[in-house]
Amino acid sequence: QVQVVESGGGLVQPGGSLRLSCAVSGSIFNINVMGWYRQGPGKEGLMVASITRGGSTNYQDSVKGRFTISKDNGKNTVYLQMNSLKPEDTAVYYCNVSTVIGPYEYAYWGQGTQVTVSS
Repeated sequence: QVQVVESGGGLVQPGGSLRLSCAVSGSIFNINVMGWYRQGPGKEGLMVASITRGGSTNYQDSVKGRFTISKDNGKNTVYLQMNSLKPEDTAVYYCNVSTVIGPYEYAYWGQGTQVTVSS
């Protein structure tokens, strides 16, 4: 069984910073991509940032230059450093992990962590 657990959310003032963590445990092999998605109030879920097994990163345009995704392969953990936070960054942030076994791809999701940016 695979567990994906996010942490680090909370309430922060505009311009502040938060660091999200996502720890993956259990019987999981060949992690291909790890990423963060978010869903704000009344909005659809969107990819925020992702990082491949080789370390290539991809960001949503609205967070480029403010957010940084990184990972610790030894700990199966992915991080999202969020700086210069804006009210529009308010959302539930979800961690996503995908693995590839043969011809099949599997995706695992965490339960989400709330990030609120407000004065």
